[in-house]
Formats: sequence, structure tokens, C-alpha cells
Amino acid sequence: MLIDAHCHLDFPDFDADREAVFARARAVGVTHFVVPGTTRKRWPDVLALGKRDDVSVCLGLHPYFMGEHGEQDLAALETALDEHPEVVAIGECGIDARFPEVLDAQWRLFDAQLRLAKARRQPVVIHCVHANDKVAKRLRQLDLPAGGLIHAFVGSPEQAAAFLDLGFVVGLGGAVTFDRAQRLRRAVASLPDEGYVLETDSPDMPLAGRQGERNEPARVAEVCRVVAELRQESFEAVAAASTASARRLFRL
Repeated sequence: MLIDAHCHLDFPDFDADREAVFARARAVGVTHFVVPGTTRKRWPDVLALGKRDDVSVCLGLHPYFMGEHGEQDLAALETALDEHPEVVAIGECGIDARFPEVLDAQWRLFDAQLRLAKARRQPVVIHCVHANDKVAKRLRQLDLPAGGLIHAFVGSPEQAAAFLDLGFVVGLGGAVTFDRAQRLRRAVASLPDEGYVLETDSPDMPLAGRQGERNEPARVAEVCRVVAELRQESFEAVAAASTASARRLFRL
């Protein structure tokens, strides 16, 4: 059994064939899906998916969409979390340093969500691009009780170890399938069994050889195969370890 620990199945990219996407995933052994929130206007669609037995959901404000977030969205997030106890984590939130013009605003929004997670003792799902060390420093300062997921991790073995020491796991997805990702592949080989989950970030983060295609949860099985090769373990061992980590983190 596999869990896709991060997939945006609420996105309109899947409106035409969402049920077929679920069916293709089930056909290769993917039996559960964690869908994060990105913007307040998308939360209703995320929560609607969360009514399915095979979907768990998170709510958050994503740094990529700073232009879509309003002043009242943090208060709305806290209200939504109160009203929906089924939410398993706060996120997707974080820092995307590719956009320096809004970096200060990103940090304020991220910090507010981290503090909310600490107060509520909930895990966080973190988007972290070109900011691993700074994010790890902030997480160390806050000492979050429920840890969380560093989504789409592409850092070094040392950066991975720093996040694990803080009670986080790292998310492994399409990036691990690229031969050029040697630093990341070394990190994958170095991780303890309880240190990672598998994910697709569907419809984004395509696998090697599938650039330009819509990604979907069925391909978490291919991610699992590559991770197993890098770790010199069986497919079944990696599937079991990643599933156990996802269940523990999100209390599934």
C-alpha cells in the first residue's frame, strides 16, 4: 500500500477526469491521498475532497500565491480549523525565495501559520524553495510540538538531517527520478526509515521523462521504485516505511 502524502487533487487540472485519476492510482496500490490547501478560495474544494474515505486534507496559505491572500485570511484559517477537526495539518505554507519582492510578506505569513500550528499542536506542511537553512533555523526557534513535512525536499544529506532532528520528515517526489539530482539522491540514501514520505505534488513536479505532462498520484509508485533503488531496498520495504511515516505524521 502507498500513500501520496502531497497532491493537489482539488486543482482544476483534474476536473475533467478526477475519478479516473483516483482509479489509476488505486490500480498501482496508492490507497490514500493527502490534499493540502493553497488559498482561501480553494479551501471549500479541498474540504469537499476530504469527505472521501481515502482523502485527508490540510488547510493553509501558500507562499506562491501571495497576490491572492487577503488581510482576513489568517483569521479565516483559524476559524476553518475550528470548524473542521478532520483537517490533519496546517499547510501548504512556507517560503519560496524565487520571489524576493514578496519575501518579507512570505515570512510574516509563514510565521503566523507556524505559531498557529504550535498553539494547536498540529503538524505543518512546508513549501521550502532555496530556503532550507533559514527555515530550519526558524523551526528550531519555535520548537513545534507536532513536527511536520518538508514538502518536495531537494536539499543535502546535512539539511535533511537538520529537519529530521527537529521532528520533521522530508517529502520525496519527482525530483529524485532525475539522474542529475546527485546531492538529493545522496540525501535519500542517507535517510532513516522513519525520515521520509512519498509524494507527487500532482499536477506539478513531473518525473524524469515526463516533463511537460500533468503529474498524478499513480506515479508515486514510480517514485517508490526509484527511492528503493537509491536505498538498495525492496519496493515493498520503501512503501511500508513511507506509509508508516505518513500515518504517524498525519495521524491517519
